Amino acid sequence: MSKFLRELGDCLFPKNITCDICGRETFDGTNLCPSCAKTVTLNDGTTCPICGRKTAVNEVCLECKAHPPAYDRAVSALVYRDGGAGLVMKFKRGGTYLKDYFADLLAPKCRQFAIADGVCFVPMTARAERRRGYNQAELLAKELADRLDLPLLPVLKKKKETGEQKSLTRKERESNLKGCFSAHKADVTGKSFILVDDVLTTGATAEEAAKTLKNKGAEHVYCAFAASVEFKNEL
Repeated sequence: MSKFLRELGDCLFPKNITCDICGRETFDGTNLCPSCAKTVTLNDGTTCPICGRKTAVNEVCLECKAHPPAYDRAVSALVYRDGGAGLVMKFKRGGTYLKDYFADLLAPKCRQFAIADGVCFVPMTARAERRRGYNQAELLAKELADRLDLPLLPVLKKKKETGEQKSLTRKERESNLKGCFSAHKADVTGKSFILVDDVLTTGATAEEAAKTLKNKGAEHVYCAFAASVEFKNEL
């Protein structure tokens, strides 16, 4: 029923009529008014070639040098701050139509990856998904798969609740997530995936998900995020 209501809402309330941040009318085919657009930073320009986060210089960030991730490469649409952070939070809190906005920004970036066999996503437990009503990573993954003409492959499962992570340190997040994902070897072995999630912060979630896929025999794991935090030259 919730899926039906979301789709009905998309039909009854056309996109790009009002600003997705302040609600002001736009009517110009864009989703942001001029003032709010200035608060959203596209993750273009200088980025780390591995984690894809915004950096001061176009080279591997110190964090990726110190802790090489299990995934091969990552990209993200926005920098997670100001208006960009607001858009991600809206996406997580009912603004499901924003899946199109993020997918449109991510698709050209993902075409830089080597050929993938499909798009997968960071899963939620069934209980957590019922509580929210949807998995925003799955919605974004489906839209991205459509744009890339790839199948959506829901190969990951989440075995346990992990609770809120935003107040935890990197090490605490890694401990909290350890062993929380599973995948069937037959679905993964020899394949390459684009793994989708909403935000890259410490990278603990993407790391655990990518490790699960690699341990089951995945050849390559690339990541795509709606937004990522900027690398601040601090470990």
